[in-house]
Amino acid sequence: MLEMNNLVKHRGTGEILSGISFKARPGRVTGFLGPNGAGKSSTLRILLGLDHATSGSALIHGKPFAAIHNPLATIGAALDGSGAHRMRTGRAHLRWIARAAGLPSSRVEEVLEIVGLTKAADKRVGKYSLGMGRRLGMAAALLGDPQILVLDEPVNGLDPEGIRFIRTFLRERAASGNTVLLSSHHIGELAETVDDVVIINHGKIVADGTLDEVIGNHSTLEEAFFALTSDKTGDAV
Repeated sequence: MLEMNNLVKHRGTGEILSGISFKARPGRVTGFLGPNGAGKSSTLRILLGLDHATSGSALIHGKPFAAIHNPLATIGAALDGSGAHRMRTGRAHLRWIARAAGLPSSRVEEVLEIVGLTKAADKRVGKYSLGMGRRLGMAAALLGDPQILVLDEPVNGLDPEGIRFIRTFLRERAASGNTVLLSSHHIGELAETVDDVVIINHGKIVADGTLDEVIGNHSTLEEAFFALTSDKTGDAV
């Protein structure tokens, strides 16, 4: 389980996270939504040990990221694209990560196959399309066969076939008892993938529940999202 417990984050004189609390549970896909600048990335970076909260805690199986003995087997994350050097090939990038983690090179070939990058594995990452970069980032997240996946914009740049693959794959991961937390601006696609939804706006949680609970009296998740994240003039913030 992933738990955010009253996370507060100050930057300069401003507060960018204000009491963020929610859970992402095993066997379910949790969507984490919010407008640009709402605090999604800050929350995920704190969860993954890339930043520190001013107060509160972000826990993975009851522990902060830094206390996890074997992180790649516990939590896999893909934030901000592939994270690979542009002059490396996709295969070389994954082999470097696998070697550092003590994983066999055979696992590299497995994840390349899973994400559909086998044919492009020897192409330099700088030549990858946006969608291919997303696939490479997911391959890296899957190397340790983790119990938890945290993905930021996993369908960005993918064609319809790629989006269907991601949706099916994430549903299968959750059905196997794994925890999936993903953020995305593709709200329509998210509605077909998630079980639970957390919406953040201005550094505060404005909705947290099952998909049906968050939609409520609205006709779609997109409509509910707009209503919850709009200012008084009706413009999305």
